[in-house]
Amino acid sequence: MISYYLPSESKIGVGYQVHALANELARRGHTVDVFSPCAPVDGAEYGNVHLPLRGSLRTFRFAFVMRRQDFSTYDVLHAHGEDYWMWRRRVPMHVRTLHGSCFEEALRIRGLKERARMVLLGFTEVLASLVADRTVLISPQTRKWTPWVRTVIPNGVDESRFGAGGGEKWPHPTVLFVGTWRGRKRGAELAACFAEVVRPRVPGARLRMVTQDAPADLPDGVVALGRLTDDELAEEYRRAWVFCLPSTYEGFGIPYAEAMTAGLPVVATPNVGARYVTDEGRYGVLTDLDGLGDRLVELLTDDDLRSRLGAVARTRAVEFELGSVVDRYERLYTTANDKRPI
Repeated sequence: MISYYLPSESKIGVGYQVHALANELARRGHTVDVFSPCAPVDGAEYGNVHLPLRGSLRTFRFAFVMRRQDFSTYDVLHAHGEDYWMWRRRVPMHVRTLHGSCFEEALRIRGLKERARMVLLGFTEVLASLVADRTVLISPQTRKWTPWVRTVIPNGVDESRFGAGGGEKWPHPTVLFVGTWRGRKRGAELAACFAEVVRPRVPGARLRMVTQDAPADLPDGVVALGRLTDDELAEEYRRAWVFCLPSTYEGFGIPYAEAMTAGLPVVATPNVGARYVTDEGRYGVLTDLDGLGDRLVELLTDDDLRSRLGAVARTRAVEFELGSVVDRYERLYTTANDKRPI
């Protein structure tokens, strides 16, 4: 596998998904190595080929580093980025997963420099989809920029870790957020909404934020938890009343699926990933930012509604169970030259 990101040095969701996939494949008896500039992850059951980089433009430079690697001893190359220069076949099967669309993110990101970087990365995604034997999307809604790609395999969640059961809910109404304070995750906007709308109408309510970039001075009832282990994060899902991530863009949105696996009602803005994971709001609540506070108040104060939404969320989460996702990748690895969707 190739991944620029891994949980050892990055909080980007792609790295967590690569780590989960590689671990599950290794448990099934496959020999798996992940090529990455990130250091090995503690407890990983797969190998790590550590290729550290320093300086600027590391994402683009890593693609050239990958171009020079010898993959001749591998049966499958499964890239999650930076494989777009590998137009000459180097392995029997070359699979690429597109984790969303950088073109789509460029439409929403702030700053000219970051927007230009996303546009360039978008072109590399298009090139990668042509270089690989088979390209995979993580949701049908991400097909807009690569309409020729037909195979969809969603991201996977470890049900044994994030599944419902065990642990009592917090005694006070609690909203959980997982993401960044700044940027497209809109943690700052959620905290402001919570302070201005939710807290006055639901006294004692709490907003627990799994984020590393929150300021020291937070509104009453808002707690920044920093970085958590997987087990600590799973416990937060189990104890929360409602999950909310009002992101402007997600290609999939792993936290939505993790929350639903835990039987937690999901409230989101209608980004690409949230629309797919909640099936256009059938298994969660989609609302614009202006209506976010009212919907959170409604859920926090209506036990029956919260219970019903948590139950339907669990039924949808079955679609994203890690084992079934890896089953589909295993079938794909053996049919990489068959261009039909699976």
